[in-house]
Amino acid sequence: MRARDLHPLCCLPVDCPGGWCAATGDHSSSPPPSPAPNHPATVAGVLHKWTNIGKGWRPRWFAILRGGLLAYSKIRRRSAGAAASPGLSADGGPRLIGPAGYGAAAEDRPIGFVHLKISSFRESKSDDKRFYIITPTKTLQLRTDSPKDRVAWIEALVSARRESSHSEGLLCDQNDASFSTDRLRNRMHAEGLGEEVIKDCEQIVHSEFSQYYTQIKQRCEEYLSFLGSLPQQLEVLNEQDTTRSIRPECSCSGHGKCSESSNTESSDDVGCQELDELSDEDDYIFCDTRQSFSDSAGSPDLRMTCLNSSNNVHEFDEFVESISSKGDNECLLLPSKRRTQLPEPVEKEKGVSLWSMIKDNVGKDLTRVCLPVYFNEPISSLQKCFEDLEYSHLLDRAYDYGLKGNSVMRILCVAAFAVSGYASSDGRPCKPFNPLLGETYEADYPENGIRFFSEKVSHHPMVMACHCEGRGWRFWGESNVKSKFWGQTIQLDPVGVLTLEFDDGEIFKWSKVTTAINNLIIGKLYCHHHGTMSISGNRQYSCKLTFKQQSFLERNPRQVQGFVEDTESNKVATLTGKWDESMYCAVTNDKSEATLLWEKNKPPANPTRYNLSSFAITLNELTPKLKEKLPPTDSRLRPDQRHLENGEYDKANSEKLRLETRQRMARKMQENGWKSRWFDRDTEDGTFRFTGGYWEAREQRRWDGCRDIFGGDNRTSAVLPIVESSSM
Repeated sequence: MRARDLHPLCCLPVDCPGGWCAATGDHSSSPPPSPAPNHPATVAGVLHKWTNIGKGWRPRWFAILRGGLLAYSKIRRRSAGAAASPGLSADGGPRLIGPAGYGAAAEDRPIGFVHLKISSFRESKSDDKRFYIITPTKTLQLRTDSPKDRVAWIEALVSARRESSHSEGLLCDQNDASFSTDRLRNRMHAEGLGEEVIKDCEQIVHSEFSQYYTQIKQRCEEYLSFLGSLPQQLEVLNEQDTTRSIRPECSCSGHGKCSESSNTESSDDVGCQELDELSDEDDYIFCDTRQSFSDSAGSPDLRMTCLNSSNNVHEFDEFVESISSKGDNECLLLPSKRRTQLPEPVEKEKGVSLWSMIKDNVGKDLTRVCLPVYFNEPISSLQKCFEDLEYSHLLDRAYDYGLKGNSVMRILCVAAFAVSGYASSDGRPCKPFNPLLGETYEADYPENGIRFFSEKVSHHPMVMACHCEGRGWRFWGESNVKSKFWGQTIQLDPVGVLTLEFDDGEIFKWSKVTTAINNLIIGKLYCHHHGTMSISGNRQYSCKLTFKQQSFLERNPRQVQGFVEDTESNKVATLTGKWDESMYCAVTNDKSEATLLWEKNKPPANPTRYNLSSFAITLNELTPKLKEKLPPTDSRLRPDQRHLENGEYDKANSEKLRLETRQRMARKMQENGWKSRWFDRDTEDGTFRFTGGYWEAREQRRWDGCRDIFGGDNRTSAVLPIVESSSM
């Protein structure tokens, strides 16, 4: 192989080989390279090649060179009176397919090559002028000017591929491998050696070379055998890719007539094939795959890339499974497959008017009115707490920045995480289920590297406590809300502190901002957040974020702006963005542009009326294996919530009424000294802290002291710690 030849498995633009200019017949001022005798063009012509969506179909000059090589070049703009190239005439030139007059306009240097021996060809079923050339690295989409030209091109390509297989020049005859030992003989004569010794040396050299030649010949035969079987292997892979296609409309429903060169009968629509087509101007970059994976397996930025998209939840699973270990024999946790959509509803849901409900219950005790599940979404408030950790990879990055000594980027990532928790509230018209007293929820997400647990620890006031452990950090807090009703609007003022502690001892604390829910009775329901969030640290930096209040005159709503300052009140960085889109940062004294800290994940492919995110869809998933491990107090086991998720609305309403009836009989449980099973109030700051022991009890399947708060046995209803959950 010459230094400027291509590897047979590649299809890359290279410098002009010898036979190309002879094929194009260019007569420009610059003299073309001399044509190589072993690469003259046999067939040439113009084909329209699909480049990209922006440029569409572009004419390219294609030529089939001897040796099974297809080359193509751009076509320069020439004057209308430009004559056809003499190289394309009938006198010894290549056979021309299609319209004449383009040969002289072809550029000297080709932009791409295709080795026909390892390529397959397929005709389009929807367009009689289109066909495809499929190689191991790319697929060329080509179109001729007429159906007749397509037939001619495919016949020429098949013929060239067949000839290149029969006339391989890689193997040579034994006689061609002979060599001379005259120089060796003369040198040995000059050293004064005898004829007998010289003949022995010549015999040894011939024997060694013969063995080496035999090995090279075997390697060449294996290589040629592999190249010969490659088109069939490509055919099998194409059929498997078509079978595994996610979209059913991309598979072929019938078996049409295929030509001799066709290797698959799958649908050939461009949108369904999703061909990985590169434009002519694309750069070609190659790297060592093994080195790339080993260097990036444990990178937090890679985890962020994999987990910061709703479409990559399962792609990360496959990525982790493909890597057995990372550095220092530290094994990666294998995640479980999670669902991507809710179950299909069993019943058709009936709409309910909130205004009609208020009108029908005028004069009644609203605390005894059971609101229908129509106003609920199939998750509880405990699960909603875990939804705030959807973007926990930001805390992983913050931990890594701290280890590198970059405290500014650490607090910037923490601030982005604090804002990201509001992204899931956009467009959520329904409210989560209020948990019962003693209700719990666990979430073990090894693909994110986090374990979360929450429990409702108080009913009056309603307080939920949570605890989460991640890669190098711990997060805990409690959620308590004070509400104000203003007719069309409800204002929710969070009460409680969220705490984040890294393994190196740095701690950050903050509280959530005010949330307003508008158009409760008339109009489209929506919410917005406003107020000031102060993130205080125990070391050098703190952060202040301002959620702008929405108004009718505001043209750019949902904005968040803030800054980071040191202990001397010097601003060291600024933040800007929107709580439902993304957050950017800019470090003071750094002239570079703003850096993207966080961006909201894409919505799921199968949206529902609840408008749940892809992450939220996984929260209430209950598998048989998981059900065996859960305590009887877990939110996934709540019957009215489970019926709502399954679309069994009548059962959900009846179960909701049953639970609320039973829980009113046990309202005095908390007054009589009821205590949380897994959380205890801290004597220093008065917040609830996780006491531990839950995951150990889960491992042993021992749930001592955990009552069946969702059970239907009326005999125990008087002692079950169930508390009212009918409030808005």
